[in-house]
Amino acid sequence: MQHELTRPGPLLTPTGELAQVGWSRQPLLECNLEDAAFYPRWRRALQRLRIKRWDYYAVFTPGRFFSATIADLGYAGNVFVYTVDFETAEYHEEGLVIPFARGITLPRSSERGDARFEGRGARVEFRVDRGARALSVEWPAFDGGRGIQAEIELSCPPAAESMTIVIPIAGKRFYYNRKINCMPARGRLRCGGREEALDPGRCVGSLDWGRGVWPYRSYWNWASASGFLADGRTIGLNLGRGFGDLRAATENCVILGGRIHKLGDVRFDYSSDNYMHTWRFTDDAGRLDLDFAPIVDRVAATDLKVITSQVHQVFGRYSGRVIADGGEVITIDGLVGFAEEHHARW
Repeated sequence: MQHELTRPGPLLTPTGELAQVGWSRQPLLECNLEDAAFYPRWRRALQRLRIKRWDYYAVFTPGRFFSATIADLGYAGNVFVYTVDFETAEYHEEGLVIPFARGITLPRSSERGDARFEGRGARVEFRVDRGARALSVEWPAFDGGRGIQAEIELSCPPAAESMTIVIPIAGKRFYYNRKINCMPARGRLRCGGREEALDPGRCVGSLDWGRGVWPYRSYWNWASASGFLADGRTIGLNLGRGFGDLRAATENCVILGGRIHKLGDVRFDYSSDNYMHTWRFTDDAGRLDLDFAPIVDRVAATDLKVITSQVHQVFGRYSGRVIADGGEVITIDGLVGFAEEHHARW
């Protein structure tokens, strides 16, 4: 378990099989989705409707969470932006569903290329160039016309490690995902009449870059956080479970000062009857012991008959300890992040 990939190459073989399975500290595999072959040849033209691609960016400031996503789900595109105020526990979200993802551009690679959508009164754009990621959002009608604008740059040095995982799901279905935590953020974010200047010494961003093919019915848990320790080092969490064949690797890790500290299986202990109860996270090796105190439960539901999705994304604060690879005990006290439960039929 926890097989680490170190050899670059294509994601898929010419016959549509995963060329390698496991996790890596850098994105080593070329995302050649054109070689996917999970349907019989006579149905191959329909494959594009089952391939999912998304770029999900998040920014943590001392008092606010901001997120923007551009996704192509095959049947439809989904573009959405939301923000959470940690002081008032209020959040607002706006989204667009675009038939067959018309007008959506997403890059082939997580390291370069642009993602973009403009239309229906909104513009969302992500640009990647030379170790920096630029987020640009203009949505005048957001929150009843109060509007939201963002011009944010995230620093991502090439040497910084990130969690990349490649796992089979069923047959020739698969998940190729890269999570980048703790990218220093600078720029401006305006929500309604409130404008915030982002200080990279206090604000950080993260990326969830996903490509793959899922069964029609899917379920997963994901937990993430990015912030700072008392000594000034960056600290990130990425924990997940719920779908796919995880015998080769999980995506569980702690990111300390830009370096991955790999974890094995992690237990999510929470109540689906009350997501606002304290969550508990522990691992199979005794290296992770965290409590998660919720602040607000963001409920996002989509029902397009063929496509349905229900997410409880709970924002709160992590406290406890984690043991780094070298044995250092890291104390976490009030680290802002989220933990979610997601059910999808897509």
